[in-house]
Formats: sequence, C-alpha cells, structure tokens
Amino acid sequence: MRDFVPAPVKPPISLDALDAVDIRVGEILAVEDVPGSGKLVRLRVSFGDHERTILAGLKRERDDLSVLIGLQALFVVNLEPKRMAGESSEGMLFDIGYADGIRPVLAVPENPVPNGSRAG
Repeated sequence: MRDFVPAPVKPPISLDALDAVDIRVGEILAVEDVPGSGKLVRLRVSFGDHERTILAGLKRERDDLSVLIGLQALFVVNLEPKRMAGESSEGMLFDIGYADGIRPVLAVPENPVPNGSRAG
C-alpha cells in the first residue's frame, strides 16, 4: 500500500446534502448467489425493525463470502430500489477501496451497536 495515492477530494457539498443520505448499521443474516451474475450476491440484512435484500458485487472480491454472515456493516437505506440481474436491491452496502481499485473491505462499527443505528 506504499504506492497508493489518494484520489483528489470531491467538491464541497452542503450539510443538508449529506444529511439527506440515510446510512445505517445492518447485520448480514445471509449471503446468497444471484444466478446468472458473475459478480452479484444477495445479502439479507437486518436493520432491527425490518429486513432488506441488498445486492452487492462481492463475488469476485472475497474467497469465502460465508465469513460475512453475522457481521455488522454500513448501508445506505434511502436509495430508490434498483433492478440488477433481474432482482431488486433495497439499498447499498458501503465498502472501502473499490473506487480506488484496491481489494475492498467493509465499513464496520468499531463495537457492536443496535441494528438500524444511524451514522452521522
């Protein structure tokens, strides 16, 4: 990682724009293959008061996806549902590194917190 050069910082946004993004902690309950997709998996995620299906392009990024089961991670939960590979995704998993071309890791809480806890 010594040769890594961070990307330039994006232009400033207002605090209101940031506040519009609903980022919550969710616990990954299940990881399932999305048939016909070379990269997508289906995550079943608990947000405390409800569960959601979130599709994520993790298939090529990790050798053993089962290690994600039981982990808490950060998710954007107020995106419009998006159809991918014939299925609907009800949010977006936050990961770190993908945009920079490095092997992604999950954005996770330092300590366990209640599912559904908000970031920010």
